[in-house]
Amino acid sequence: MAIGAIPVIDLAPWRSGTDGDRREVAGQVARACETVGFLIVSGHGIPQEIIDRAFSVSRAFFDLPVEEKARFMPEDGVAPRGYHAVATRNLARTYGQETPPDLREQFFIGPLVPQADRLAHIPEAALYYSENIWPSRPAAYREAFTEFYSAFEVLAERLMGIFAVALGLPEAFFDDKIDRHFSTCPSNHYPVIEDDPRPGQLRCGAHTDFGSLTILAFNDAPGGLQAQMPDGSWLDVRPGPGQLAVNLGDMMQRWTNDRWKSTVHRVVNPPAERRGESRRQTIGYFLHPNYDAEIDCLEGCFGPDNPAKYPRIMAGDHMREKLERRIDG
Repeated sequence: MAIGAIPVIDLAPWRSGTDGDRREVAGQVARACETVGFLIVSGHGIPQEIIDRAFSVSRAFFDLPVEEKARFMPEDGVAPRGYHAVATRNLARTYGQETPPDLREQFFIGPLVPQADRLAHIPEAALYYSENIWPSRPAAYREAFTEFYSAFEVLAERLMGIFAVALGLPEAFFDDKIDRHFSTCPSNHYPVIEDDPRPGQLRCGAHTDFGSLTILAFNDAPGGLQAQMPDGSWLDVRPGPGQLAVNLGDMMQRWTNDRWKSTVHRVVNPPAERRGESRRQTIGYFLHPNYDAEIDCLEGCFGPDNPAKYPRIMAGDHMREKLERRIDG
């Protein structure tokens, strides 16, 4: 099955099927990653109650007065933790475009287990292993998002195992590259747009994600996610009930020497006549490998007629280069 050109893949056979079932899932994932860079997954094993609780407490937080939400901003305004207000970020800049800032607000958490001491020899890593900031209201926010982050962390690790098999590698190949990851989990709120956006301004500008993969849960509404297809057209990404969207990030494209696609995507504005019903939320899990993981061309992804296209880079250095372009000037 597919929605438009985005494959829908059932992961249940990977979790409980035969070796042949698992190979079939890996083959489906490989084809999706080579052609589209986006897939929609069912059978992922995450209870819907965990997702619903996270959406509920997140919505309650975003309903608070701006002055209260601002108390939970990171001190430097940059760290991917805590609250970031509407129009303070500009993802299109990370893709080399100059557009007005994004029409969304966010609340970020990162790894639940402190990791900074293990990377004390790399001072630049401290920002990405910052302690989490937790809002005081709603009271259940920390519990709900700890549960959400933990569940999606497990799913992301499982997906990396599927990716490894899909690339002809041992299932555990990526394990030691993500065991000290600095993955982020932002809750994204797209409020109703009251006034006309500025020319070129979107809910989230066109960009590619930075890490190895992204998993996204939806509470959809008019004005949503679109992925750019190989022919340049834009396709709505609309998972069905119980499904999640997965897309590749830049590091996976570098690892595979462009064999797999880090697809450009954006969040568009709703039609003017539907603005009143356009409040929208998503919650993402962005798997960023260990800060000191080397992103270098994988075996099987290069050869005499297909040399490596990218120099070796440390995951954290790649992330820092992208993040520094993200803040609106």
